[in-house]
Amino acid sequence: MLILVLNSGSSSLKYKLYQMLNEEVLAYGLVERIGSTNGKAVVTHRLKNGDKITLEERITDHSEALKAVIEFLTDSERGIVQSLDQIKAVGHRVLHGGEIYSKAILVKESDIEVLESLKELGPLHMPANIMGIKACRQLMPDTPQVAVFDTAFHQTMPRSSFLYALPYEYYEKYRVRRYGFHGTSHRYVSQRAAQILGKNLSKLKMITLHLGNGSSAAAIKDGKCFDTSMGFTPLEGFVMGTRCGDIDPAIVPFLQNVLNLSPNDVDTLMNKKSGFLGMTGYSDMRDIQKARRDGDERAKDVYDIFIQRLVKYVGSYYAILGGLDVLVFTAGIGENDYMVREDVCKHLTHMGIVFDAKKNEGLQGKEAIISKSRSKVTVMVVPTNEELLIARDAYELVK
Repeated sequence: MLILVLNSGSSSLKYKLYQMLNEEVLAYGLVERIGSTNGKAVVTHRLKNGDKITLEERITDHSEALKAVIEFLTDSERGIVQSLDQIKAVGHRVLHGGEIYSKAILVKESDIEVLESLKELGPLHMPANIMGIKACRQLMPDTPQVAVFDTAFHQTMPRSSFLYALPYEYYEKYRVRRYGFHGTSHRYVSQRAAQILGKNLSKLKMITLHLGNGSSAAAIKDGKCFDTSMGFTPLEGFVMGTRCGDIDPAIVPFLQNVLNLSPNDVDTLMNKKSGFLGMTGYSDMRDIQKARRDGDERAKDVYDIFIQRLVKYVGSYYAILGGLDVLVFTAGIGENDYMVREDVCKHLTHMGIVFDAKKNEGLQGKEAIISKSRSKVTVMVVPTNEELLIARDAYELVK
């Protein structure tokens, strides 16, 4: 069975085509600069044999972007499928399911209306996610559309984890609560870690660390999310590439007053001009590491803050879980920066972690156990694969 996975951004469309018989990627690609007024969009297609095709053409919206993808997939010479009928479902990554969706769904017309009502909870991503679904429903009307939500995995959190101590009516009227994000990634790596260890996920106490330009942690108990670091928005939690993470909320009105900033100005400041970027001028951890080696004090400061915040969250989740069996690193930094992994774990020896520096050093993008056999906590690197999990969810709903 062929499953097409789409990730629609505000001006981009990523895709992967899976053969679910062996979960093989047959083709994947990216359409960038959709709707650009200054030039043409860039369309990149890649085949499983390594061939790469790059085109430039004017693409005004997501419907035209999807047409470009379909034209390539069905091309008589270079295409993968003879007919769109061979694609049995399209899986869509959707940012927000609110409290309504706790698992993947087959999208009906009534669901489109519900997703529209959730736009205010994810104003940057939800409009593009919905456009992607609508484009597919228009161009592939007989093909089932499946929505997989980034927030769904975290819907198992208890009220003590997701409620904020604000006037309760704000939760009732305005849906102000912790939602959490990166849920598809946390779900995938937790399942994969248990599979690698040959253990039942429902019997494990696990913490997963999704560390990239955006970073979050999840505390997983009995196979379900018990707590997570991101909150009402992806701003809460760790220090990130351009996000400040946890701060004293009173800083917001203080900055508004002293700098004469609007609420939107402060939102932009905290989400796009803070974190690594705000402290150093670099938003990428690779640049931070190089600057540290060159003696940059600000890079050292932000790195130390990043590590301390990670250690603090792992320690707090260790407490609320009542112990820990498995600690998992994933995503761009988690999979590729061995120094981050080592610096976090050397602060956690009191939890019984016995770290294996030799297995860890230089390890990039590969599954591995990086703790020694006598370690009370198994420390792992598990590369995330959100697209595969979306494909699996779509397959399970339509097979």
